[in-house]
Amino acid sequence: MDDEVVLLYTTWPNAETAEAFGALAVAERLAACANVISGMRSIYRWEGAVERAAETVMILKTTAALSPSLTERLIGEHPYDTPCAVALPVSTVGSNPTFLGWVAANAAL
Repeated sequence: MDDEVVLLYTTWPNAETAEAFGALAVAERLAACANVISGMRSIYRWEGAVERAAETVMILKTTAALSPSLTERLIGEHPYDTPCAVALPVSTVGSNPTFLGWVAANAAL
């Protein structure tokens, strides 16, 4: 269903860029909420080498209907060449239905 809640997991180079995009996504109603979590260390392979970097995690709460538009906007605004954007569906089993309804009502164009 289009109003099913989706968590969009993404990483950013720092809290400032994550917060700026989170505020944009919420203002444009592409997401109901953005959680910015600083202090993550990433170890990854890039262009044949193992890299290490400090990053900031952001979790955007949105709907299945808006997830493609949010991801497209994120890719367009993100400073990385290949930004992480992973949509994770939320199960209604064990979730707070009132909260899920709030996300659906606030992530709506």
